[in-house]
Amino acid sequence: MSVKEMGSVRHVIPWTNGQKQVLKPIGCDPKIYVNSCHTHSLFEVLQCLRREEVFCDMKLETDDGIIVSVHKVVLVSASPYFHAMFTSFSEGDKDFVHLREFDSNILQLLIDYIYTGKIMVTEQNVMVLLQAANLLQLDFVKGVCTEFLQIQLNPSNCLGIKEFADFFNCMELSSSSEEYIKKNFLKVVEADEFLFLSSDQVINLISRDDINVPFEEKIFECVINWVKNDLDCRCDTLPKLMEHVRLSLAPQEYLSIKIFEEPLIKNSSKCKDFLIEALNFHILKNNRRITIPQTIRNSPRQTGQKFLLSIWDSMSSIYEYYISWYDPATKLMHKTIRINSGSRTIGLIKEHLIFSISTTQNIYPMEMLDLSSQSLQWTPTVSLLVDRIFFKVCVLDDRIYAVGGVVNRSPTNSVEVFDASIQEWRLISPMFTEREDHGVGVLNNLIYVVGGYNRQSVLKSVECYDPSLDIWTSVTQMSTSRRWVGVGVLDGIMYAIGGEHNENNRSYFLNSVEAYSPISKVWSFIANMHNCRISPSNYKNYFFKKILPMNLLDLNCIFNIGVVTYNGLLYVMGGFSGVKFLDSVEIYDPKTNTWTIEPFPTNEEMINGAVVVNMPSHLRAD
Repeated sequence: MSVKEMGSVRHVIPWTNGQKQVLKPIGCDPKIYVNSCHTHSLFEVLQCLRREEVFCDMKLETDDGIIVSVHKVVLVSASPYFHAMFTSFSEGDKDFVHLREFDSNILQLLIDYIYTGKIMVTEQNVMVLLQAANLLQLDFVKGVCTEFLQIQLNPSNCLGIKEFADFFNCMELSSSSEEYIKKNFLKVVEADEFLFLSSDQVINLISRDDINVPFEEKIFECVINWVKNDLDCRCDTLPKLMEHVRLSLAPQEYLSIKIFEEPLIKNSSKCKDFLIEALNFHILKNNRRITIPQTIRNSPRQTGQKFLLSIWDSMSSIYEYYISWYDPATKLMHKTIRINSGSRTIGLIKEHLIFSISTTQNIYPMEMLDLSSQSLQWTPTVSLLVDRIFFKVCVLDDRIYAVGGVVNRSPTNSVEVFDASIQEWRLISPMFTEREDHGVGVLNNLIYVVGGYNRQSVLKSVECYDPSLDIWTSVTQMSTSRRWVGVGVLDGIMYAIGGEHNENNRSYFLNSVEAYSPISKVWSFIANMHNCRISPSNYKNYFFKKILPMNLLDLNCIFNIGVVTYNGLLYVMGGFSGVKFLDSVEIYDPKTNTWTIEPFPTNEEMINGAVVVNMPSHLRAD
């Protein structure tokens, strides 16, 4: 039957006799049915029609003369680039378009993708494919090319991929490349790509705070290698580069031998000035009475910072205590320095002096450890004036404060301070309230004492001390009473973390956190942690079953959680959940008000204290 004949025939379904048929209602709801194969089948037909050039209304030609026939409406539907071309420009009225500087093989791949939804990405085509997909605004193809390149990142290509991503505004690829470069900096600078960077690119790289360079000597060496790769053209740029090498962070011996003997340094008066500045820094650093002005060339990089932890190890010996360091970048922990005796908390003064003080037995004097020394030996100092236990420690202006605790079996409000310059403890004004099991923090040059226990109730009160006036002041109390509370300070805000709450003679273990703003003078709740991090009231039963015999005086302090701030985040490590010691670290991001949780490399190890330090180069991991 011809089309003309079809048009003249009246089509009637035989059994209807031309009458409209309606199903007798029985109360059945309408139902939508979806043919999942419909779109796929439809585009299979369209692809076949395109290959046979049936109903095609547009031809695309590349510079090498290859012509691809397409259906204009299909391209308009899939690509914002083609949609704009065919609806807003003169190409919309044409049936032929020349695509300049467009690879014909890539065009064929992308047209096939538009009709089939499939794309093959290879090492050979990924860069050109991403460039073309970016132009045609094919987001899926751009995404899979980005994912493919992210997998291919290695020290020999990451700099080129980063430059490519920046040029074509591929933000996700640029970000992932940048993170890879920062994390693998030492391997990246050994690759050929680094040697062909411009001086501005090298400066942009080595001036960063967050590149993973544990030893500043490596920065110096990569700069010298870059200059020597094209010495005639690059020699004059050395002073400009050396301005961003933090020589003060390199060991004094390295400065005196390796850098001093480098001919390129000897021949540059400006570079010699940088070396002299670094050597003077080491001389001044050993004088505890002198405060050294901080500059970019003596400011540690963030990735050179590690967490030093005071640890009690229940698995090896009930009396084994040591200092370990934890690297937040690699998430590895290493034992380094044995603590001579007693369960001790630690702190940092003068940027390189670690102090260790027993909070359970005052028979041991406070000890000091100089991290800048090649021979790591604890040096005894003087004991506290007051025979106190279960007290808390903080540092302000390189002075050590011992706050509250228990004296003669009762909570005390007494406080004393240690001045390292004269090696002497002295009493200062007492707190308003006797406290044990409290938390302390330093905010805006004031010492805050948070919560605790006075043998009658768990406290929610907070008071602060101004050392310039020797005066204590009561401030807004917390919403929740807390003992064994962790305290952290980040970006001008103080956080009261976890702890134990007592109400109606019942103990509750807290994962809640409150934040205090000294501007509004208000405590407010933030997001809860994943775990409660405290020591429950029946903690002694756990230990009697687990590790008899145990000195009861050691029990109170080993439940401390380690709280430090690092890289704009708040880290909370260890602690006790009421059931077990926690082998995790929780990390708070104030920008998103969220906690993330990560494994923490402990095994029945209890944290007594934590501090962020700039790890010297001679303290290398085993």
